[in-house]
Amino acid sequence: MKNSRGFTLIELVIVVAVIAILAAIALPSYQDSIRKSRRGQAKADLLELVQMLERAYTTDRSYARYDPLPTGFDQSPRDGNARYTVAISGVTATTFTLTATPQGSQASDRCGVLTINQQGLKTSDAPVAECW
Repeated sequence: MKNSRGFTLIELVIVVAVIAILAAIALPSYQDSIRKSRRGQAKADLLELVQMLERAYTTDRSYARYDPLPTGFDQSPRDGNARYTVAISGVTATTFTLTATPQGSQASDRCGVLTINQQGLKTSDAPVAECW
């Protein structure tokens, strides 16, 4: 009887099955991690805009200076592919609401639309404690 070298078909099928199972577990976790980091960037951009609006209110006694938002502040991240569209609404001398709406692959993020207003009230489509 001859000694054969290499893998049997059964061994190869087992290895492929193990790799497929690991990929099925790891890929969704990786994608969720990517969505979470993009959400973090959107939150940071919203908070930066809140600071800009508060500085304007301190000097002008009105938030109206930033209605509409300055060029480049209408998306997150500010350069490259937009993962969130940022908008301001309800702007008066004493009120505003900033909204970050997910776009493209980010639209499947469980937190969905993120908002913050002049009082610092934060909302999202999922529980605020998990998203903000």
